[in-house]
Amino acid sequence: MLKLIKNGEIYSPKYLGKKDILLTGDKIGYIDDCINIPDDFLDIQIIDAAESLVTPGFIDGHVHITGGGGEGGFKTRTPEIQLSDITKGGVTTVIGVLGTDGTTRTMSNLLAKAYALEEEGISCYVLTGSYQVPVRTVTGSIQDDIILIDKIIGVGEVALSDHRSSQPTMEDIAKIAAEARVGGILSGKAGIVNIHMGDGHRNISFIQEIIEKTEIPPRQFVLTHILRNPELFKISIDYARSGGLVDFTTSTAGSSDEKELTPGKALKVMLEEGVNIENITFTSDGQGSLPIFDEQKRYVGLGVGKVTSLYTAVREAILSEKVAIEDALRVITLNPANNYMLKSKGSIEVGKDADIVLLNKEDLNINTVMAKGKVMYQNGEVRVKGTFE
Repeated sequence: MLKLIKNGEIYSPKYLGKKDILLTGDKIGYIDDCINIPDDFLDIQIIDAAESLVTPGFIDGHVHITGGGGEGGFKTRTPEIQLSDITKGGVTTVIGVLGTDGTTRTMSNLLAKAYALEEEGISCYVLTGSYQVPVRTVTGSIQDDIILIDKIIGVGEVALSDHRSSQPTMEDIAKIAAEARVGGILSGKAGIVNIHMGDGHRNISFIQEIIEKTEIPPRQFVLTHILRNPELFKISIDYARSGGLVDFTTSTAGSSDEKELTPGKALKVMLEEGVNIENITFTSDGQGSLPIFDEQKRYVGLGVGKVTSLYTAVREAILSEKVAIEDALRVITLNPANNYMLKSKGSIEVGKDADIVLLNKEDLNINTVMAKGKVMYQNGEVRVKGTFE
């Protein structure tokens, strides 16, 4: 069936004005000021978007699709994510990661879940490895994983400056990045290394040293959780201003400092400090455990990341911090698509995947979510549920 989205104001995320969008199967087929369909053309669904802003489907680049955690024992291992936990947040593409646990959570499990989410209707990719170094891969090689397995597009999340990390050296991280880079070059993939930043005193020193002493470019890394403490955030501003990629986590359960500096506020600060919007992304850390540790690094509690926090943070940036809509949307659409070389994602253009979100003009709440041309969520109702929901 064809679908025609009529009279919506399009943010591609660049503002395109009021236009119609014709979806042909799972692709965007045509965009024009006014698309007219003959009255006797029966096999088409018309969606009135006159009171809506039309945006690309959101990309969440850091989701624990198989669950995460376990820092408080086996009972604190969070469960696998369900399809509607993703789509009701406007997310149509996810990148799955492991995390602290690379033993009971495996790459085979991660890949199987990615294929399952694809079968249920959204797009899903994964990163190879977990917190641990040496990186635990599928084939035994980072480079081989990226080249030979279609869903694997990079490495991560590898932990640095964290009491849960494997305490890798600078040379360890440089070798990981080098192998990921070559794997990406040979396969036409990003080969990005996702770095989990802890709150240790070393901060991002290893990454800075690699960039200074080797030929590996800054964009080979994306540093996530950079709102963990004020010092890390301050250092990350300079890093991003010099061309590095930084990522704000929208699910939080950390220090009071972290809660005070929301992703929306942090985005505004970075833009005011001269950071290029292209170097910033938001991710949810969805379905991951968000453990709370005391000053002696003892486990005292646990939260669970929510994919729905992703757009909540973007909406807050627009409404509360007055960040331009185009800039706020970029951090969950075009920027992650560019960083991870997802060529059919991230913008509303002819030929790209029909991943579309409709936002109510009045309050910017999510009204409709379409993944590859199929309506997954509409008017507060989940239209397509996961197999076990």
